[in-house]
Amino acid sequence: MTRMMILAGGTGGHVMPALAVAEELAGQQVELSWVGSAGGLESRLVPLAGIAYDTVSIQGLRGRGVIGLLKLPFMMARAMLQVFRIIRKRKPDAIIGMGGFVSGPGGLMGVVMGLPLLLHEQNSVAGWTNKFLARVAKVVMSGFPSPQGIDQSVWTGNPVRSSISEIPKPAERLSGISSLSRILVIGGSQGAVVFNTDLPELLGRLGLDSLQVWHQCGQQDAARITAEYERLGIECRVAPFIDDMADAYAWSHIVICRAGAMTIAEICCAGVAAILVPYPYAVDDHQAVNAEFLVRNQAGLVFREQEWHKGDWLTDLKRLLENPDELIEIASAARALGKPEASRSVAKTCMEVACASS
Repeated sequence: MTRMMILAGGTGGHVMPALAVAEELAGQQVELSWVGSAGGLESRLVPLAGIAYDTVSIQGLRGRGVIGLLKLPFMMARAMLQVFRIIRKRKPDAIIGMGGFVSGPGGLMGVVMGLPLLLHEQNSVAGWTNKFLARVAKVVMSGFPSPQGIDQSVWTGNPVRSSISEIPKPAERLSGISSLSRILVIGGSQGAVVFNTDLPELLGRLGLDSLQVWHQCGQQDAARITAEYERLGIECRVAPFIDDMADAYAWSHIVICRAGAMTIAEICCAGVAAILVPYPYAVDDHQAVNAEFLVRNQAGLVFREQEWHKGDWLTDLKRLLENPDELIEIASAARALGKPEASRSVAKTCMEVACASS
């Protein structure tokens, strides 16, 4: 039986696509193991998926100054020793790194031990770890075409749940919309402060007769945001999380969201028009570069956070909501960029490399 080891951890942007690939590989009778961190999201989700799970001691050092740099060699050495023991125990045929701090020592030790390494870079700007590991990887796959910092990669797209790709096409969903306008707001797992603070009041300025908002806000502000929408007479559904994103995308006419790699992958596969507000403090400003991919392809609108508070973007939002044909055009352009077969493509490449080495 083919054995595959997954390296992924930290945020949902790394863990969720890795789980999608793991599901695809498991369906091909691959024996899976996963290396992550003790406190990350993966420590809860991976065991629930029935995948053998091991942890290493590693953390990010960006922004920790001289002390962080001094700690780096010792932290890497300890983590690599831990990975060495895990590899000896799990005996994988190949390793795939899908992001997070664990990918550094895990990928490097795998190469030292003679195992083929595959990488998947979710963002349009490669992180430091993948820039380094790309030099020794057999194959680098990417969520965006030609990510900055990597010379050669295969554009597979970012793996998303199949239910998102299966919602009706934009023309079917939007051609018959009436004066009712439905806006989906996605703030991410922690919520977006700029959306939670400003959006109810800004949407109140639209002056639309029939407006519905589904606002995903994170854990903290649901009651306050609900009260604010109700005060403004806007029909709303406010939730810390949305369990069924396919249902949310199918319901919406337009999305207001950040520009994380996985959010963009989902809105493309779903075929939804979006107003993107990149998180301004993202590493290497990668969310702005992610968003630019949609703008270049007439598949979305982007506004930087410093422009957001002025509310000039409301003119564009109102125009789109009042012109279904333009809304369909943008949503269809987004759908054309979607890669619904991404999970299968990544898994297929993993199998080819693993089988060639075993």
